[in-house]
Amino acid sequence: MNVMKHLTPTEHKFFVKPCRDISFEFIQDGYEIIHKYSKGKLYQSEPKTICFDDLGTENNLKYFGNECNVMAEILLSRYELFTNKKLQTHITTNLSATEIENQYGNRVRSRLREMINLIAYDKTIKDKR
Repeated sequence: MNVMKHLTPTEHKFFVKPCRDISFEFIQDGYEIIHKYSKGKLYQSEPKTICFDDLGTENNLKYFGNECNVMAEILLSRYELFTNKKLQTHITTNLSATEIENQYGNRVRSRLREMINLIAYDKTIKDKR
């Protein structure tokens, strides 16, 4: 995806953001981070296409004692943007569909099934990095 972001036309440009970094931002800044990565910055005109890198490496986190599955909330919000505005979301992960369901719930798995095109590699193949 790091190579693809340089090959896409201007209207399809995206940036890559590690999921772990998003979770650390949530600890620092709280629930506005969910808004930032779903609907966009407060005074930004349009939400942006994003690639969430390495989904599943972050943990459920607490902000002032309230626990939140940050990436699940972001993905659910981006699903609404996908259905309303056809906003694209890219994801890289080492998780299987079952592992995604276990970590993020059936609702997220169902929404991802509609939002994404899957490029999967066989388990026995060498690392593609």
